[in-house]
Amino acid sequence: MSSVSAIDTFTSPQTWNWRGFPITYQSCGETGAAVILVHGFGASWGHWRKNLPVLGQSCRCYAIDLIGFGGSAKPTPGEEIEYTFETWGEQVADFCREVVGSPAFLVGNSIGCVAVMQTAVDYPEMVLGVAAINCSLRLLHERKQAELPWYRRMGAPIVQQILKNKLIGNFFFQQLAKPKVVRKILLQAYRRSQAVTDELVDILMKPAADSGAADVFLAFTRYSQGPLPEDLLPLLSCPTILLWGTEDPWEPVAMGKELANLPTVEKFIPLEGLGHCPQDEAPEIVNPILQEWIESHFSDNS
Repeated sequence: MSSVSAIDTFTSPQTWNWRGFPITYQSCGETGAAVILVHGFGASWGHWRKNLPVLGQSCRCYAIDLIGFGGSAKPTPGEEIEYTFETWGEQVADFCREVVGSPAFLVGNSIGCVAVMQTAVDYPEMVLGVAAINCSLRLLHERKQAELPWYRRMGAPIVQQILKNKLIGNFFFQQLAKPKVVRKILLQAYRRSQAVTDELVDILMKPAADSGAADVFLAFTRYSQGPLPEDLLPLLSCPTILLWGTEDPWEPVAMGKELANLPTVEKFIPLEGLGHCPQDEAPEIVNPILQEWIESHFSDNS
């Protein structure tokens, strides 16, 4: 792998207008397969700053901020837009058509995995393949809550109801949206503490100050419906791989391996000793895997 520095997160990204809302994205590379990188909950295109320049050597690579996150617009939940995986799936598909101009390989992290799977199910003509990195298992989904012990099953709905109170919800968000708290959460998610830098904390903190950020955050904490990855994976008709940091404290690798038993998953790649965001924690491991996978399937499509 060539040594390429991370994209400067302070370089002005590009803007695309979708449904009348500004959407932020960054791109790198002008030839080869189209690749779209989709972040997880509370993150943004900057979470891919170590991947864009490497993948951009041989691909037309894009990293997009889902509506409600990063530098993208944060319209009022339930009034101007519904924050669901169907919405994000439509956004990614329209981005393929209107900005990329072709079908693309979709790479997601955490809830971004579910978003790209939804895109591939609803708009299969726009998707060449799906790579899911530490896919969100949506353990607070209402169907999964039913499988929990009663004392745990009661907890999540009670918290969700409490957070519906706007004053309480905003207070809760403000307590989370502090550099020290964000750093502490990142140190739980990452196994390489040196990857938790001031730059990374700033990337996550900046959008939290935007108008509407708290409303989006609270809307998603109440979103216990919609698809689970095990609903979407069997419906995929494109090449699909799962990458999983084995030390992820939030999405257990054992449950990830269960998803790998589905016939539509061609390969499960454990990433030993890594946490929830391997693409940022160890790009020197993740980038070559993605490059090889994209190149092999792009030649097939070509």
